[in-house]
Amino acid sequence: MKDVARASGVSPATVSFVLNDSPSQTIPAATRERVHRVAAELGYVPHGVARALREGASRIVVLNVARLPHGGASLAGFVDALDDELGRFGHALLVRYRDRPDDTDRLIAAISPRAVLDLDRLYFEADPEIADGGWIDGLAAHTSVQIRYLAEQGHVELAMALRDDPGIERLAALRRDYAGRILADLGLPELRTLSVGWSVEDDRRAVASFLERHPSVTAIAGLDDDAALRVLAALRDLGVPVPDQVAVIGFDDSPLGELFSPALTTVHIDGAEFGRRAARTLLDEPPGSEAPGPATVIRRASA
Repeated sequence: MKDVARASGVSPATVSFVLNDSPSQTIPAATRERVHRVAAELGYVPHGVARALREGASRIVVLNVARLPHGGASLAGFVDALDDELGRFGHALLVRYRDRPDDTDRLIAAISPRAVLDLDRLYFEADPEIADGGWIDGLAAHTSVQIRYLAEQGHVELAMALRDDPGIERLAALRRDYAGRILADLGLPELRTLSVGWSVEDDRRAVASFLERHPSVTAIAGLDDDAALRVLAALRDLGVPVPDQVAVIGFDDSPLGELFSPALTTVHIDGAEFGRRAARTLLDEPPGSEAPGPATVIRRASA
């Protein structure tokens, strides 16, 4: 992507908008033509899914999610829909969850799959700001929905609650970076961060200490629903009114969020539609008319 941007004389963001045919951007026709021409000359394929291997003869597709957090609603929806759509075309899905060196290469050599969709590489080795849809329909766009919602509610000083889990440091860093850039774009103060996830008592102490040090923070965005629910539980135990004093919003729409009191406002990502389109792309089938967009806010009592 950066090579295409450099050769075209535009920013990587402009290249992403052009190659993803974003309807929300007004880009001159001459610029669009130049970007498409340079991309063709360089042999660039605009989406990470399309870079999957298509060399095997079997009717198996391999999905690698070894280093991604497991159990989230959007990933589960993605995997289920990917499996269902591949099944409609007579293919089976094999999901690799364990992170072991060279496992994927050995697996490919053993079963000769029709395609490999490596989400691990997408987020841990590629440039996800571009490869996963970025600011159009990727993680950056989903983060923007979460942060801008809080800003639209009138919150000025925001924090992000992160979980103390080394396995998600990469995704946490991406989300924190995106959120910080969004706040800067809105002209709001820099993002504060709060770590939770050790124990209920540790969470309570961490939240109390954080609010004492940053009394002007009025809204906390969770890295995911688990982090947000930990913050909610701590605020309840501390007697902090939610959302009157501190608002809390999650991310990924866990089924547990609506069972809490106050019910958790969160961000829903249409993982199922992304999964269906990924299956069709991998099999060189038309993607269909329904394109997944950025996330949507599920508004409940906490924010």
